[in-house]
Amino acid sequence: MKKIIIIILAAGLLSSCSNDDSGIELNEQNFLIFGHFYGECGGEGCIETFKLTNEKLFEDTIDDYLGQNLEFVELNTETFNLVRDLEDFFPNQLLSVTESSIGCPDCVDAGGIFIQYSENGNIKSWRIDQIKNNVPNYLHDFIDKVNEKIAIINE
Repeated sequence: MKKIIIIILAAGLLSSCSNDDSGIELNEQNFLIFGHFYGECGGEGCIETFKLTNEKLFEDTIDDYLGQNLEFVELNTETFNLVRDLEDFFPNQLLSVTESSIGCPDCVDAGGIFIQYSENGNIKSWRIDQIKNNVPNYLHDFIDKVNEKIAIINE
C-alpha cells in the first residue's frame, strides 16, 4: 500500500512540473508596457506605446521616442480583450537581461520594440531591435506578437 501511495504522489509531483519558459502574470503591481518606435518616420503610427494590466489596456498620448515620458489613457474593453494574452508570450528569459538595449534598435531605420515590465514595483525596460538576426532567438516570437498586437489595436 505504501508503494502505491508513493507512486501516486510521485506521479502528481511530476505532472505538476512545467518547462514553459514564457508568460508573466499581471496583477495590481505588475504591468507590461509595449510598443514600437521608428525614428525616420512621419505620422501617428511611428511611435506607439501601450500599457497592459490584468484588467485594462491604456495608450500613451505623448509618443516619446525614448519612452521616458509616458501619459496613458484607457482604451475600451473590446480592444483590451484582443490583446490581453500578450503576457502569455513574454519570454521570462528577458527578465535576466541586464542590458537595456538588445541588438541595435532603429540603427538602420528598421525601428525598435519598447518593452517595460513592472513586477512589484521593480521596473525593467528594454529597447529591442526589430531585425531578428540582431537579437536572440527567444525574442523572435515575442517581437512578432508585439507587432501583431499593435496592428490589431490600430485597425
